[in-house]
Amino acid sequence: GAYGVICPMINSKAEAEALVGACRYPPRGARSFGPNRALLYGGADYWQHANDEVLVFAMVETREAVKNLDEIVSVEGLDGVYVGPSDLSLSMGKTPTLDPQDPEVLAAIKAICAGTRKRGKIAGVHTDGAKTAIRRFGEGYQLCTILSDARLMANAAAAAVREARGQMAQAGAKTY
Repeated sequence: GAYGVICPMINSKAEAEALVGACRYPPRGARSFGPNRALLYGGADYWQHANDEVLVFAMVETREAVKNLDEIVSVEGLDGVYVGPSDLSLSMGKTPTLDPQDPEVLAAIKAICAGTRKRGKIAGVHTDGAKTAIRRFGEGYQLCTILSDARLMANAAAAAVREARGQMAQAGAKTY
């Protein structure tokens, strides 16, 4: 089984409660027990410790979710929130970006962190790279995704192609 779940578009306490319920075994939730993969990774007693080990994060990425943040983070069993800055920007009528500069969006990102930490939950955010992540850590975020795995691979592939083309050009080779 998974040891962490980040669920998008959680906009209300009821949605956060449904998320937690789907991720926790009874009596703390209603997660079903399909043990094949979970037992391979977690052992025969996986179900006994999964409720304490699986992290559950609600994505806060809309104006509505920001408005309802205190209710969302009050949900027992929710470990934290994770900000989707692009969707948050869009929901506020702004250009989507992983490093928003708009004052309204920045204020929301800071308020999400403060409100989440005030409840003793983990504040997480998606970023566009190390510089933005360092800034967010400085603002109080405890978890930052520096880039998605797809973006990291695309960046590495582009760098490798540039390097190969540069070396081939220096050698005078003709390539396509």
